[in-house]
Amino acid sequence: MKILFIGDIVGKPGRRAVGELLPGLLAERGIDFVIANCENAAAGFGITREIVEELFASGIDVLTSGNHIWDKKEVLTFINDYETLLRPANYPARTPGRGTVAMPTASGDYVGVLNLAGRIFMPPLDCPFVTAKSQIAELQKKTNIIVVDIHAEATSEKKALGWYLDGEVSAILGTHTHVQTADEEILPSGTAYLSDVGMTGPFDSVIGVKKDAVIERFLTMIPNKFDVAKGDVRLQAALLDIDAGTGKANSIERISLKLKESRE
Repeated sequence: MKILFIGDIVGKPGRRAVGELLPGLLAERGIDFVIANCENAAAGFGITREIVEELFASGIDVLTSGNHIWDKKEVLTFINDYETLLRPANYPARTPGRGTVAMPTASGDYVGVLNLAGRIFMPPLDCPFVTAKSQIAELQKKTNIIVVDIHAEATSEKKALGWYLDGEVSAILGTHTHVQTADEEILPSGTAYLSDVGMTGPFDSVIGVKKDAVIERFLTMIPNKFDVAKGDVRLQAALLDIDAGTGKANSIERISLKLKESRE
């Protein structure tokens, strides 16, 4: 089974990259299931119902997120309406939304998705390691194919989680930093790992934001407005080949595709 995980979608440029590049990828690579992180899809901060619908219509099966999922407060009015719009599972139990889902593919095989958030340099949530164990046990009642989005700052935390869950899930893929890492591997017990899948959006930027605004904040340390940049739009992702019977990963491949024309 081939599963595509698309890195953090940033603003309108990122959504355009998905709309224009994903159909070709689906056809050319024979992809069975698509997951994408959407927490920056609405002008760089949060998500709206309209954009959720747009991304699902583009061919994405499950949307994951992270700490920015709450930036557009309207999400509180609709997150419970979508089984396949996830927030990190290690938020408190009373938090709206859900952190896992198991969805069927066209072949009838189910894919489980678990969304987690890290705690190093991040909000103090429940332990992602402990949460992962309990949520994986529930998903394994339905499927051996489980993909984990670990939305975290620290590579050490992501790497530790990879070793901790090796052999229990199909893949552990990092999001949040918007910088694609080159450490993809299959761990000894069959779990695919990548510290960060990268960003889908404008690369003529500082992780998706107009450069001048970010530089000004570093120079002055005064909060200012961050707007999504426009140029050099790319789609970054990880392509997984998973054994549908065992849930073990056969391969993991980094993908970085550039739009021929970068326009708003």
